Amino acid sequence: MVKLTSLVKTAGCAAKLSPKQLHEVLDSLPFIPCPELVGGYENSDDALVYRLEDGTLVIQTVDFFPPMVDDPFIFGQVAAANALSDIYAMGSEPKVAMNLLCFPSCLELDVMRQIMLGGQSKVAEAGAVIAGGHTISDPTPKYGLCVTGFGKEGSVWKNEGALEGDLLVLTKSLGVGIINTAVKAGLASEEAAQTAIESMVTLNKYARDVATRFTVHAATDVTGFSLLGHLYEMAHSSKVTMVVEHGKVPMFEAAKEYSRLGMNPGGLYNNKEYLQDKVKFEIELPPEIESILYDPQTSGGLLLAMPAEDARLYCRETGFSVIGFVERLGDRHLTVR
Repeated sequence: MVKLTSLVKTAGCAAKLSPKQLHEVLDSLPFIPCPELVGGYENSDDALVYRLEDGTLVIQTVDFFPPMVDDPFIFGQVAAANALSDIYAMGSEPKVAMNLLCFPSCLELDVMRQIMLGGQSKVAEAGAVIAGGHTISDPTPKYGLCVTGFGKEGSVWKNEGALEGDLLVLTKSLGVGIINTAVKAGLASEEAAQTAIESMVTLNKYARDVATRFTVHAATDVTGFSLLGHLYEMAHSSKVTMVVEHGKVPMFEAAKEYSRLGMNPGGLYNNKEYLQDKVKFEIELPPEIESILYDPQTSGGLLLAMPAEDARLYCRETGFSVIGFVERLGDRHLTVR
């Protein structure tokens, strides 16, 4: 049987276009005002927010990528969890989804079936339903979802709104991009590979459900642009400086080992290039730690800016980590110490 990862050059969210190239194009596009569109890409939100006449908010996103694992069912699960995450990052719940699938003719149709079954299993776990989709013949397999949720005014989290004094909470460990690169190279242990898979297939539903009982000033999820990339977008939109305390950031130990061996995905260097003049390092970090901060995550955790007391209570209840704090805007939007 053909291995899925043998058909791709880049895998998962590491396949994203570099943020520098993306912003170069997006920033050149004309702004088209729409009174009903209350949230779009201008503030790097994870999903669009559209207000209907009765006040209902429609939250919609789309995400797909090439495989980072060879098991088609697990690939479907990871891709679906990743797409669903954008809705959770907006504080909402997914309700309906559509498949997006690019499929090569060299693979058996049962591979397609297993990918779709994997996706369906995660959508069902989310309490949503898949209602159609689109397929295309393509030499590089890719899968994902277009997902829609609904909300009411005031219930939707945004990428902006972090306030001075907030604490920053991260709900998953970092390093899956590096581990996936080591897997593809045949250097990762089964234990490390399984650890990455368990992280990637875990829905952010559970982190979101508990967080709704607390105050969340700003939120996003950590995916292809790395922890530092998504922190920068949040800080820039909120007009604040965010401080990362690197020793508090949860990281997979295997990712440190594989980074030292040079198993860094190409997307990591794209992120580093884009952020080089946007992040101030107040301390010289070991190269592998710095690399993990730039590592593109696939189906990563939620990143939440919360009032200090709420953040502490939330982490006490869930076991998640406070990784930094928000302060008044300084000379840069992002500081690592």
